[in-house]
Amino acid sequence: MTELGLENRLNTGARSSDLRITDVRVAELSGVPMRHTIIRIDTNQGVTGWGEARDQSSVNYVLMLKSRLLGENPCNVEKVFRKIRQFGGPGRQGGGVSGVEMALLDLAGKAYDVPAWLLAGGKYRDEILVYADTQEQSDPEAMGAKLLERQRQGFQMVKMDVGLSLLWDVPGAVIARPVERTRHPKDLPFTMHPFTGTHITQLGVEYIADYVARVREVVGYELPIAADHFGYMDVDSCIRLARALEPFSLEWLEDLIPWQYTQQWRQLTESIATPTCTGEDIYLAEGFRPLLDAQAIRVAHPDPASAGGILETKKIGDLAQGYGVPMALHLAATPIATMASVAIGAVTENFLALEFHAADVPGWADLVTGLPDGILKDGHIAVPDGPGLGFTGINEEAMRAVLHPQSQWFADTSSWDGDWSYDRQWG
Repeated sequence: MTELGLENRLNTGARSSDLRITDVRVAELSGVPMRHTIIRIDTNQGVTGWGEARDQSSVNYVLMLKSRLLGENPCNVEKVFRKIRQFGGPGRQGGGVSGVEMALLDLAGKAYDVPAWLLAGGKYRDEILVYADTQEQSDPEAMGAKLLERQRQGFQMVKMDVGLSLLWDVPGAVIARPVERTRHPKDLPFTMHPFTGTHITQLGVEYIADYVARVREVVGYELPIAADHFGYMDVDSCIRLARALEPFSLEWLEDLIPWQYTQQWRQLTESIATPTCTGEDIYLAEGFRPLLDAQAIRVAHPDPASAGGILETKKIGDLAQGYGVPMALHLAATPIATMASVAIGAVTENFLALEFHAADVPGWADLVTGLPDGILKDGHIAVPDGPGLGFTGINEEAMRAVLHPQSQWFADTSSWDGDWSYDRQWG
């Protein structure tokens, strides 16, 4: 008998060869970390698959795929993915394709009564390391206390936000145009870092270095700490700041500059002794190739809810492994995309850790049914043995409580059934 007794679990009643997609519906959730689009794919045999697309703006990206999905056998995961992948792209644009692919793996696993990770090639590990994201605190001692709280919760790795947002009220710390000073950097997401004209001064560098030093004094040096949300500044400022942070042995420095600038990433990575990390907005494995070919990053960091789903994100990890680069997963989602990410972490040999944004969100684990109580144990999520993504369904009452005010609950989408164009299948 195999580990799971899989020879006794083949779901012959599902008639997988006759399984067909009959409907695609969505619901938009609100609130951190659940600003995502939940996807429900129905079939002619009453089997339902669940997926999750990154961000609420993914609704139309999902629904325009419906006419391409109707009548397809969801067990033909790769065939269907190749049919729809041309409609994804970098950033949130990849969410529709990614969430649909998760639902296909969920459906195929349920049809065969096997876990998604088995369909993706089998697992390297039985549990997935989770790292807790921790939002910015203006006081370093408060940040240190928050990270210690995370450790008491069982997390064995954490991430903190540090950067320009700590400096705007510090005289002489930042050189910036007035428009940059009057608005938070996050309010200017479409002005890419090199074009903001923002530079950090030596005083600013020393201020942030002192901040991180005081955090380490509180937490110590045994807990792995990654850092993110540095702000919209030029690559030279990033290099000077990163060099000042080297004594504090951070796990990685994330998204210091836009992922598109391969040569700047290479310059940054070659100039510092702390690992660099990016990739949450990159779509498909081929999108990572320029950074990997140039040896421009030390950690690949895709988000499965926008990178292409389960199998494509595994391909990203496999590609990175050939360059000696590990893969961590960016994620801020419900348990649906989280369990899809657990499957990815299980099947990817060079996997490091999965991001988790719900440490302070009560009832997060109750959004789905059929998972063990708590889901998280000692900073890890166990790789499930259940079919598909490992949970049995969604908790309607809990999900309705976080439904976006402008969204309807899996409303009729028949108006999208006939959407058609002369798609280039090879695109």
